[in-house]
Amino acid sequence: MFMGTGSDVGKSLIVAGLCRAFSRRGLRVAPFKPQNMSNNAAVTEDGGEIGRAQALQARAARRPPITAMNPVLLKPEQETGAQVIVRGKRVGSMSARDYFARRGELMPQVLGGFDELAADADLVLIEGAGSASEVNLRGNDIANFGFARAADVPVVVIGDIHRGGVIASLVGTFAVIDPEDAKLIVATLINRFQGDPSLFAEGKSFIAERTGVPCFGPVLHFADAAKLPAEDVLALEAKTPAGKGDFVIAVPRLPRISNFDDLDPLKGEPGVKLAIVEPGLPLPRDADLIVLPGSKATRSDLEALRRNGWDVDILAHHRAGLPVFGICGGYQMLGKTVADPDGLEGSPGTSAGLGLLEVDTVLAPIKRLGLASGRDAAMGIELSGYHMHMGETVGPACASPFAVIGNRPEGAQSADGLVTGTYLHGVFAADAFRSAFLARRGAEVSALAYEAGIEKTLNALADHLEADLDLDALLALAQPVARR
Repeated sequence: MFMGTGSDVGKSLIVAGLCRAFSRRGLRVAPFKPQNMSNNAAVTEDGGEIGRAQALQARAARRPPITAMNPVLLKPEQETGAQVIVRGKRVGSMSARDYFARRGELMPQVLGGFDELAADADLVLIEGAGSASEVNLRGNDIANFGFARAADVPVVVIGDIHRGGVIASLVGTFAVIDPEDAKLIVATLINRFQGDPSLFAEGKSFIAERTGVPCFGPVLHFADAAKLPAEDVLALEAKTPAGKGDFVIAVPRLPRISNFDDLDPLKGEPGVKLAIVEPGLPLPRDADLIVLPGSKATRSDLEALRRNGWDVDILAHHRAGLPVFGICGGYQMLGKTVADPDGLEGSPGTSAGLGLLEVDTVLAPIKRLGLASGRDAAMGIELSGYHMHMGETVGPACASPFAVIGNRPEGAQSADGLVTGTYLHGVFAADAFRSAFLARRGAEVSALAYEAGIEKTLNALADHLEADLDLDALLALAQPVARR
């Protein structure tokens, strides 16, 4: 099990790279994360949803993602609450206080998922959550040492040297956690080193001496990590636009933005400049296309959109004859109204949408999940993606669909052809569709092969870890699973 001294120290990336490295050695590998918190999710082969990082790790392990790989997924809806997904299905929404009080009840589901994977793998690589040393959250824990103790698995603690203070954070972890938890730690690992690694030899020796366990690494900074789908919304907080192309795509950074990896294929196009616009800033006037992304709380994010004046920017953009594209929650916002009669995402009520599509949305408790493929209606080009949404959207604009999935229309387009909405996530990963979509709107397109690029990067990540870590010694620390 790989835990971290804090959030965003590279746990997800290390596990993904090790999944590919050990699978290349002929082992059947499975990734596992007991509890995840993310609004970036993926649809699984068995019809549920898990965190995007676990889906990427499954891909790295060359096996399809299933709900056992992430039994508990929390999707924040409000500042103090989240939607709770258990074994891929929504079971309701809880405040943070209620969840922390009751999460111990989910341990059987977590252990069941782990046992399912362990019975079908040579090696299970487990990712912890947040910091391993959050002693205030130790009671009823199912994400870190609570799970590790229950499953009796060895632990490697990762520290991010790029943040500074890595020696204190690793040694300090041993100092503050329960001594019985500390007994499970079999090694530490230094991540994201830049420069001459020999300069840290003394630091490694000090860490090993003070902790009593070996110190692996340092793993050098892997610059191509940005080419892989990110899970944490922190990845969106770059202050400069991605890319240097002439075609500007503006995306408002909604407070509850979800499934933002929809944007990754656009970001990879050399002819595109993708601008994630932070709250308080206007959408750029030179934008050629505005994309409204998915949202975990559509009505709340509509309010934030208006609070930032982005509704004015979007309407002005449309009046100038320029296109707008909405995905999932963004599609709902483009319509006339969004109703939440049951209070699924907050207080019950109805919000006025932007009115750019002649559709209305009513949120409903049943979530639609599933992989999908078909053709876009405008060009007849094959595309694929997945559905992950609650609610039904109907209206006259649906008579001009975005796509045809199977034999059924999907999404909607405005009469002037400038505004498009779809529930289909992942559409821009289809190279032929993405190229044609951008070319029709005046962008210079390339021969970017997005999915092939993901595979190339995962192999490069595995090579990177092979060079910086003693994988044989790391593998030797693994222990047989105790059968329950």
